[in-house]
Amino acid sequence: MRIPLSIGIIFSLLAGSHSFAFDDGDFQVWNTDVQEFKINDKTKFALEEEFRWGDNANHFYYHHYDAGVSYALNKYFSIGGGYRHILEDKKVGKVTKFRVENEPYVTATLFGDLKGFKLEDRSRLEYRHFDYTADSWRYRNKFTVKAPWKFTKLEIQPYLADEVFFGSSGKSFNQNRFSSGFAFNITKNLKAEIYYMLQSSKGKKEWTDANISGTKFKVSF
Repeated sequence: MRIPLSIGIIFSLLAGSHSFAFDDGDFQVWNTDVQEFKINDKTKFALEEEFRWGDNANHFYYHHYDAGVSYALNKYFSIGGGYRHILEDKKVGKVTKFRVENEPYVTATLFGDLKGFKLEDRSRLEYRHFDYTADSWRYRNKFTVKAPWKFTKLEIQPYLADEVFFGSSGKSFNQNRFSSGFAFNITKNLKAEIYYMLQSSKGKKEWTDANISGTKFKVSF
């Protein structure tokens, strides 16, 4: 079973290559689909697929498959790991085509509560393997705040999130993603998110922004 979903984009800053070039302020659409399987009370396994369109949502340039597992040590802390297979439209030399990135990763997530606001702080360390340029490491940290309010029978819940990216190749802090949106329940086992994201990415000389309209759907078994 597969569910259509929306949103995605990764900007690689490695010697000898660059992503498909988009103008500053580009409008993009991302779509993400997740299938989550509960192994036991503490362990979950998830499959994810994501699609991204840039150049004012006219150019399909990114697709990934992801398989990961998470284990809750307690209600405040969980650990996990997985593998992501990425296909991204990139120009190397004079040739532009979809190229492969293999990305195993580990995660650690802290959970908290502040006057009803749900707090989540996720750290993620990725090893990025390419067959057309040097491999690298990347660290990502995402902090999310979910409001305590839920509206209508769909339990619509607003949230804010910010994620920073640090790479091992040259430009350390090279990307920031700020997003705001709503999470809600479609059915008992199907959840969805609709959000806006401002992505700022550091190129060779300057920072550029992308305005992203995203959706995410997750079915739980």
